[in-house]
Amino acid sequence: MVRAFLAVLVVVFGYLVFEFGRIQANYNIVETAAERQNLEDRIAALQAEIVGLKEQVVLLETHREIDKEAYKDVETSLMALQEKIQEQTDAIAFYRGIVSPTDGAAGLRVQDLRLTRGSVERAYNVRLVLLQSLKHDRKVSGDVRLTVVGDQDGAETRIDFAQLLPADASKSWPFSFRYFQDFDREIILPDGFTPERIDIEVLSKTRSIDSIEETFAWEISTG
Repeated sequence: MVRAFLAVLVVVFGYLVFEFGRIQANYNIVETAAERQNLEDRIAALQAEIVGLKEQVVLLETHREIDKEAYKDVETSLMALQEKIQEQTDAIAFYRGIVSPTDGAAGLRVQDLRLTRGSVERAYNVRLVLLQSLKHDRKVSGDVRLTVVGDQDGAETRIDFAQLLPADASKSWPFSFRYFQDFDREIILPDGFTPERIDIEVLSKTRSIDSIEETFAWEISTG
């Protein structure tokens, strides 16, 4: 029993010495526990703030995608509307040219000449629209002559329509109509030739309806 008592006394004395040392080193169990709890609470608060910020980022990204889709839809609708308006405006101008041209002159007219790229290199599609304005009591008939003017080896060169046609294409270009007529012809430019303009001659074979000549700049349309 004496030995057991001495052993307990040694343990208690050692613990008291250990606690005295920690107190001497300014270590306080209560303060340390409180500080650790504060840090844990702060960490939990920061983690919750991080979760909230991540949710906001996801929400903003979703709104941005929705806004982008909505903008695309509006832009697509606007473009389609503008194209429809342009088509209707062109149609009105076209029929006005037949019924009541702005200059009030009757006779043959080149209503439209449009160039688009062909399926192979150096090939182009020519769309020509002819109309007869004001007087429609008779048909007008005749032939079209098309000449492409440009530069070949530093010199101005004129190339007739027949020289620009594919091998199997008809070299004649007749017309006959009362109100209007449109054409689609393909031409192929020779290598080294740079086109600058197109000269159009609409040669009337109908008595009292004059032939006309017009010049157009070489401009490629997108459609």
